[in-house]
Amino acid sequence: MSEPARQIDVIDARPAFTQADADALNARFEGVHASAMLKALFEEDNLGEVAVVSSFGTESAVLLHLVAGADQSIPVTFVDTLKMFPETLAYRETLIHTLGLQNANVVQPDPAVLAQKDENGLRWSFDPDGCCEIRKVEPLARAKSSLNSWISGRKSFQSVTRQNLPRFEVEDGRLKINPLGDWIKEDLEAYFEEHDLPRHPLEAEGYLSVGCAPCTSKVEPGEDPRAGRWRGWDKTECGIHTDVTPLPDGDDDSGVNEPVF
Repeated sequence: MSEPARQIDVIDARPAFTQADADALNARFEGVHASAMLKALFEEDNLGEVAVVSSFGTESAVLLHLVAGADQSIPVTFVDTLKMFPETLAYRETLIHTLGLQNANVVQPDPAVLAQKDENGLRWSFDPDGCCEIRKVEPLARAKSSLNSWISGRKSFQSVTRQNLPRFEVEDGRLKINPLGDWIKEDLEAYFEEHDLPRHPLEAEGYLSVGCAPCTSKVEPGEDPRAGRWRGWDKTECGIHTDVTPLPDGDDDSGVNEPVF
């Protein structure tokens, strides 16, 4: 009787960053302008495979301008949930052309998963966490699977869930870089003006934070800049930066006929 075939484990050879690495980088670049920091990081080439993740939202032009000024070939990944505003898709093309981004790419939800878990495209109306999981979190996880580091546009002032945001974090062994973590709204506005950057078309209409069209509304004066995201739900993040509850493999869509809020 022949012996059973030997099973070979698949080993993730991707080098893992540690919290000590993040701490050292936070100390090294404390007080250093984001543009100088990015130039140094790209020139030293110690980030491994790196990409920017951009929503091409109302503040995205600042980070993308900084990155392009340091290295226009750095990949820029956009998660197209297939629920985006047409204005966001047009704005993406505007920024790619204006900033000379050389390696812009798009990742979308898995069609098979959508067919199984969001056949009529209304999951956002009764299960926004589940919708974000299949349309944004899972596609980005695929995009990040080969990365050692990734660059985010998060800022501390955007909401209470993002306060005390460090420039460098470690997430699943990857280095997560927040070049604008300590910027305030006035810094962004000054940068837009100084560099004459194009604005998202919806910003002038009161959309201060733009996500998917069904789950984004205008922000009233005095509200948190992200108050227009998932209005009416106890939800402040899509799950890219804060975990949402993953859908089980055998997900039951029995709630598909629940009312739309």
